[in-house]
Amino acid sequence: MPQTQEQVDKKLREERNIWLASVRAGGAPHLVPIWFIAHEGLIYLCTAPTSVKVRNIRKNNRVSLALEDGSAPVILEGTAQVQELAQTPPAVLDAFKTKYDWDVRTDTTYTVVVAITPKKRIDW
Repeated sequence: MPQTQEQVDKKLREERNIWLASVRAGGAPHLVPIWFIAHEGLIYLCTAPTSVKVRNIRKNNRVSLALEDGSAPVILEGTAQVQELAQTPPAVLDAFKTKYDWDVRTDTTYTVVVAITPKKRIDW
């Protein structure tokens, strides 16, 4: 049975990790867990500009995301855009600080944000 939007929204607010699947240049999948923020219908990740995920997204912006709960999964498919911190809504940057006690504004390694627009949700 599909989950309600309220159930999915609660998971996106409360769960700490999400799995990101991107596509390598040769077509192979690249799958990694990462911290995230859900805000106004988008999913935001903060990462290093030279990471594999960023290199992949710059070449192919199609991604999949999955929360960790395999018993009641939430899977999202969508498109990703790499952006600078200055392009990111301040509320998202504040949310990283609240959720993870991590001020991304002062981090010198993880300096870009990936904004993902979900196009499809799969859950049960």
